[in-house]
Amino acid sequence: MDEGSYASGTSAFPLMGMTIGEMVDRIAAKYPDSDAVVSMHQNIRWNYRQFLDQVNTVARGLMGMGVEKGDRVGIWAMNHAEWLVVQFATAKIGAIMVNINPAYRTYELEYALKQSEISTLIIQGRFKTSDYVGMFYEACPEATEARAGRISSEKFPFLKNVIFLGNTVYNGMFTWDELLKRAEEISMDELVHRSESLSFDDPAIIMYTSGTTGFPKGVVLTHHSVLNNGYIIGEGMNFTEKDRLCIPVPFYHCFGMVLSNLASVTHGTAMVLPGPAFDAEEVLKTVEKERCTAVHGVPTMFIAELAHPDFPKYNLTSLRTGIMAGSPCPIEVMKEVNTRMHMSEIVIVYGQTETSPGVTMTTTRDPVERRVTTVGRAFPHTELKIIDPASGKIVPTGDVGEICARGYCVMKCYYNNPSATTATLDKNHWNHTGDLGTMDEEGYFKIVGRLKDMVIRGGENIYPREIEEYLHHHEKIADVYVVGVPDIKYGEELCAWIKLKPGVTMTEQEVKDFCNGKISRFKIPRYVMFVNDFPITISGKIQKFKMREESVKFLGLHEADKIETA
Repeated sequence: MDEGSYASGTSAFPLMGMTIGEMVDRIAAKYPDSDAVVSMHQNIRWNYRQFLDQVNTVARGLMGMGVEKGDRVGIWAMNHAEWLVVQFATAKIGAIMVNINPAYRTYELEYALKQSEISTLIIQGRFKTSDYVGMFYEACPEATEARAGRISSEKFPFLKNVIFLGNTVYNGMFTWDELLKRAEEISMDELVHRSESLSFDDPAIIMYTSGTTGFPKGVVLTHHSVLNNGYIIGEGMNFTEKDRLCIPVPFYHCFGMVLSNLASVTHGTAMVLPGPAFDAEEVLKTVEKERCTAVHGVPTMFIAELAHPDFPKYNLTSLRTGIMAGSPCPIEVMKEVNTRMHMSEIVIVYGQTETSPGVTMTTTRDPVERRVTTVGRAFPHTELKIIDPASGKIVPTGDVGEICARGYCVMKCYYNNPSATTATLDKNHWNHTGDLGTMDEEGYFKIVGRLKDMVIRGGENIYPREIEEYLHHHEKIADVYVVGVPDIKYGEELCAWIKLKPGVTMTEQEVKDFCNGKISRFKIPRYVMFVNDFPITISGKIQKFKMREESVKFLGLHEADKIETA
């Protein structure tokens, strides 16, 4: 019987019924002497026994600071070894880790602190032009006069502890060593007792994803959802304790935290950090020096690595697999990575934060053509269907519709946002992705567009409404709409259509200066068009697809618009 565009992923292995803490204990016992973390920029090399010791110490330190089960612990930092430790330490004590994008500025930081009700914040020092301590003090000036652990802020009533990821002394903050010292107040028996009180259905993560309502939404993911998603992804790449994964993708994103970190730890694989942020040559150096067998990245990262002038001098023959994901993957780039980077077993994963994140994946066993032109088939233990958005009915095989997912991977909810939750999860617990796709007769999926107007720039999901809301604060702007336009390097860029108030003038640079330092750099529109009117329907609804078409013509982006993606 033809079920149309419906698939249920089968599996030879069951889902794991354990918490993240239980899993890391088992892996450390099984592979104690295997490399767990290699941080090139920090000169850190821990085996799994040492990594577990670090995790347990930080877990006890957080307990010593009064962090209880269910408390939100935010981390605002780049890729450091300590980030990995915090990921597993919070899970061990039942705290909920809140991932804060290091690209956030004061406006976005304030929202995350308030919306997720963070009680403990871990913050790094300056990186390039980002002064994290300065931005935090700007958001919470009370901290500059407070003792560590005694912050009292009317704006952030839940916030008590701030921990600096280092040992520079700042007002209102504990140093990292002070956190470690607090571990002496808590015995291992107390940590074990706390860990044993947890359920794998408990929330482990709140991860922010940009929202169509103008503000990010906090996706609540459980131990069960992210742990099993990571394990399945590791299985898809045939990971073992002999593999070494180079991780240039950010940890704050599901790609880094689940597809990279949890896929590695569930298999005893080494996590190799080439730097705090992406640098193409550092990735190439790291792969060669550490003999990495896998590397992850969004398409723009792979493009930058392939295009690096010194690419030919690096020996990448140790590579065999990895993941390209995060945004539509150009077919020609996939083919180049297969051959020039020796990644004959590279795979694509498709999903979203709300699904922990993966729901489809190509495998190392799929024919090359399938691995470069589709996003694979349904994950094990995951149901997928493609529906007509208007009727909700499953469409015939090959027809375009909205992709929906159901199973262990689907989020619990959006934190403190029931209306957004019910708009995304229906009464039968199907997660409506908002992405448009097709499924063929063999169960392979392709992404053909987005039901919503989300823009994916270099792997970053951006919802224009958030930027529109911010630009509306400018006194000269009467109305504004932001659309995605094609870009050869990043896949998409942002173009702002701005209608000014009568009698005023404004330049493109003024728009960018207004955004600079207040919203993330990747959210600042690349292009600005000043217009008198917007294309609308007879009923007055904005037609963003027409805005995109006109932007492509006006800006001369025809070549970028021709790029074919899987």
